Amino acid sequence: MQLTLLSSKGQVIIPKALRDAHDWQVGTRLEVIDTVEGVLLKPVVARQTTALPEGLAAIRSRVAYKGPAVSLKDMNAAVLQEAKNRNQN
Repeated sequence: MQLTLLSSKGQVIIPKALRDAHDWQVGTRLEVIDTVEGVLLKPVVARQTTALPEGLAAIRSRVAYKGPAVSLKDMNAAVLQEAKNRNQN
């Protein structure tokens, strides 16, 4: 159990071990939730929104696949064949 104090300004220091365990850095925004058992702190995750076509284009550029389009049926067949090959060894 780790203890901390409430300052006259209402500030609480979160022990370093807990900050490290949760990877909370300086400037991490935390949502404060009142619960029956006490106060819950949850990091606020900033969400970036991108239009679907731009998001898909970004994914495709990262994958860098330059070959022809492959049907879902062909992909499933290739996955099944690879699974069979791996199970034979």
